[in-house]
Amino acid sequence: MRGRSLHGCIVGAAIALAVTAAPTAQAQTKLKVMVFPTWSNLPLFAAETHGYFAKRGLSVEILNTPNSDVLREGLAKGDHQIVHAAVDNAVAQVEIAKVDVAIVMGGDGGLNQLFAQPEIKSYDELRGKTVVVDAPDTAFALLLYKMLDVKGVKKGTYQVKPVGGTPLRLQAMQSDKTNVAAILNPPLSVRAETAGLKVLGSAVDVTGAYQSGGAWVLRSWGQANADTLTKYIQANVEGVRWTLDPANKAAAIALLSERQKLPPEVAARTYEMALGPGGFAKDAKFDLEGFKNVLKLRAEILGTWGGTPPAPEKYLDLSYYQRALTGI
Repeated sequence: MRGRSLHGCIVGAAIALAVTAAPTAQAQTKLKVMVFPTWSNLPLFAAETHGYFAKRGLSVEILNTPNSDVLREGLAKGDHQIVHAAVDNAVAQVEIAKVDVAIVMGGDGGLNQLFAQPEIKSYDELRGKTVVVDAPDTAFALLLYKMLDVKGVKKGTYQVKPVGGTPLRLQAMQSDKTNVAAILNPPLSVRAETAGLKVLGSAVDVTGAYQSGGAWVLRSWGQANADTLTKYIQANVEGVRWTLDPANKAAAIALLSERQKLPPEVAARTYEMALGPGGFAKDAKFDLEGFKNVLKLRAEILGTWGGTPPAPEKYLDLSYYQRALTGI
């Protein structure tokens, strides 16, 4: 009889626990976040692994995009709620697609470099040849055009082939040597060097400060989900802090290696680069001066806005970020 009583207590406790836990599970706000598969996702991986999302009631699914078109169009359709990528894509979404989005936080400076096939000895040798880009009128393609332009290689004297994100650009160069150059960033730039591709230069040497990676949302979604977005940014900032903490170096390298299926030595080199100039911004702070250079580049290369960029605030809503910082 006593055994039955004990059994009943255990069952009852289990039922009570399940009932108690159910609201918590149901309270999890699900988010889909689309990114490029690159080094700059390490704070996201940290936030997921160490429970920074979960403790704020967020369940985040991280999706990799093959190119910026899929990322931007999916955001516009509501297939995912938040995206992280080069913020010039957000500008393009406003100006070209006429979608009302807002950049809500920063991230990094991109660590972008121009790579060429080993036999290319100078910028001049790119004339008449094919360079590969993600999309021909956004972000790193504009960096490439500018880097060539300052060396006297004018747009129109070479062919431009859109192939997709950094992994696809490296693949295109390795599988077909007629694809002679591309902008690459870690960890693919580390692999490119190992494979014998040649660095022609770093983008920031041409542009100066450059706001590359950041997050943006549909402005209407942000306004309707302000609390969720603020919590999401808080978790990201915690992820950045964890990533930049020297005490977490070994764990951060291991996490990057595991999540991006990188050899440990590639992950270690990528992590070292990410901690240097152009790497992770402290607390994912948005670089306003760097963003002004993004707009200046679009105006200069594409002639957008008649060559005179608008005030950067047109594309920003950093109020969520500012609220997030006060709550960590």
